[in-house]
Amino acid sequence: MRIWKLEILKDVELRLISELMKNSRRSDRELARALKTSQPTVSRIRSRLEKEGYLKEFTTIPDFGKLGFHLLAFILVKMKTNLTAEEIRKARQISMRDIMEKAPDEIVLFYRGMGGEYDGVLVSFHKSYSDYSKLVERIKAYPFVDLSATLSFLVDLDDRMQYRPFTFSTLAKHLLTMQKQEKA
Repeated sequence: MRIWKLEILKDVELRLISELMKNSRRSDRELARALKTSQPTVSRIRSRLEKEGYLKEFTTIPDFGKLGFHLLAFILVKMKTNLTAEEIRKARQISMRDIMEKAPDEIVLFYRGMGGEYDGVLVSFHKSYSDYSKLVERIKAYPFVDLSATLSFLVDLDDRMQYRPFTFSTLAKHLLTMQKQEKA
């Protein structure tokens, strides 16, 4: 059975992560008030969580449409399994670090995974359908991507009908709910 990281974190650590996910712009003093603890305690815990890799970056979620992005793409890919000798040679020359350093900046997530016949997913933002199409062609140029097995789901960011806009606040609440369930 998999041990959840929540079991390792103390209550105040998890609550701090949750508060930061809701709004990372708050000062340690404001966070201390919300957590009912001291500011030095919050500063010490935040620093340790950063060093241990629980906190990777502090960022904001902008209105992507106002920034000129009109499409959000979820692109599922399948990696080739029967590579030719030449394709294996090319694939070995390209490390994952090279791929990520040379990957187009519009890709915000690229993970291996599983689902149906696919084993990779990319999430990207685009100003136009043309920009999206160019990215798909670049992805298909990698020697280890199966050209016949890509699937995209496009989201029109200009559509004002959103069932739940992108936020980490709901996940922050869910973390605390999971913690309570584990303790019960």
